[in-house]
Amino acid sequence: MAQEIRGGRDGRAAELQAAFQLLSQYVDLREVEALAPLRSNAVYTNGLAIWLMVLQRMTPAGTLESSVKQLLDAGSDLLPQNKRVVQKTLSADTGAFSKARKRLPVAVVEWMADQVASSIIRLSPPSDGLAFYLIDGTTLALQPTGELRRAYPPASNQYGPGVWPIVNLAVAHELESGCALRPEIGPMYGEQAVSETALACRCVERLPEDAAVLADSGFGIFFFAQHCHQRRHPFLLRLTDDRWRALVRQAELESSGSQGTTYKLTWRPSAKERASHPDLPADAQLEVRLHECQVHAQLTLRTVTDLPGTAVQLSERYLHRGQVEIDLRNLKVVMDTEHIRAKSVEIFHKELLTSIVAYNLVVQFRRQAALQVRLPPRRLSFKRVWTTFTIFLLQKPATANSADWEARYLEALRIAQQDKLPNRPGRQYPRSAYPQRPKTTHFKKRKPPHTDEHLPAPM
Repeated sequence: MAQEIRGGRDGRAAELQAAFQLLSQYVDLREVEALAPLRSNAVYTNGLAIWLMVLQRMTPAGTLESSVKQLLDAGSDLLPQNKRVVQKTLSADTGAFSKARKRLPVAVVEWMADQVASSIIRLSPPSDGLAFYLIDGTTLALQPTGELRRAYPPASNQYGPGVWPIVNLAVAHELESGCALRPEIGPMYGEQAVSETALACRCVERLPEDAAVLADSGFGIFFFAQHCHQRRHPFLLRLTDDRWRALVRQAELESSGSQGTTYKLTWRPSAKERASHPDLPADAQLEVRLHECQVHAQLTLRTVTDLPGTAVQLSERYLHRGQVEIDLRNLKVVMDTEHIRAKSVEIFHKELLTSIVAYNLVVQFRRQAALQVRLPPRRLSFKRVWTTFTIFLLQKPATANSADWEARYLEALRIAQQDKLPNRPGRQYPRSAYPQRPKTTHFKKRKPPHTDEHLPAPM
């Protein structure tokens, strides 16, 4: 990619111009302009507005002011031919950029996020021919404005509603690269609340062909499995202990031994599931296998799947599910998505989508670094690679020509190759849940360990 970077100016221009090329590698920005045409004299075109939002989400403490001043430093290389640009009378105020963000259609930003993700995923085909997508959910707390509180009501208790609007979010990460698809969002509370399962089903509908779904026990239900099956996406889902016991009673033992235990089952929805999902067909059923495998002394893995393979093989595959927890942490904490400062629903959607684009660009940079040392991309720390990316490419003093910047890019890749996660063979980090605290403050008084009856009689 570095060889394709051309042009450059003194000052901050070389960095911003070259960074702009990162986005244009995966999407044709002319198509963005065609999707939502503007007047010919517009300075902040839709493509430029999207990129400045991505840059703002990619750099620490990015603000509208810093984005506009970086653009002014870059000069006319990224700006359209305009009288104010040519005469260098473009204002440093953020008002014009703010208006550009507001008029930018959400559908255009969604299209951009989809194009970047699909382009990156095509560049990293799965090693065994089947692409797995890890689906999981999380929440985000937004700014407490009236509009956001109406769209995403806060949690409430016996004392009334809280302060912070809460968004329910489901996202699918491609296992090989860690690339994130555009998330599905909805309110977590209120009359229009949307469950994680419903959001995950929307994610499944947008998966590419020949993609398999991997999810935890929260999604190990008939409704979600059937949804995957109807969209022709194989699934590997963990089961809760209660659901496992209920299904095994109906199943037929197929094999048992040191490689685990496998059952065959014609899976039909229970009466409770039919009550929860009345639109299920009367003859709904799935031909599946139940696998039980002892991973280690503290973990017995129980899964349901329509994929071929032994209990051990599929258990090894499922153990990668924990990586989605790290992906979500990187997206929320490292990319600071959990602190989006938007005060309207539309701007929140756009900033969330541009955060996904920024995240995926760093994922692709990590993939390029990993390829040079023949390592899986996830063997490199996302946080450390992101730090390398921002310091060496977006914060370092500028260079005078494109050749120097290309050398800078190659140097950044060399540094990123050293951002490996520690290799600690034999260590186990089993996932466990903390016990819930009691819901009441009224406790029975415990009997003291020593009472009078245990004391010797007085002399």
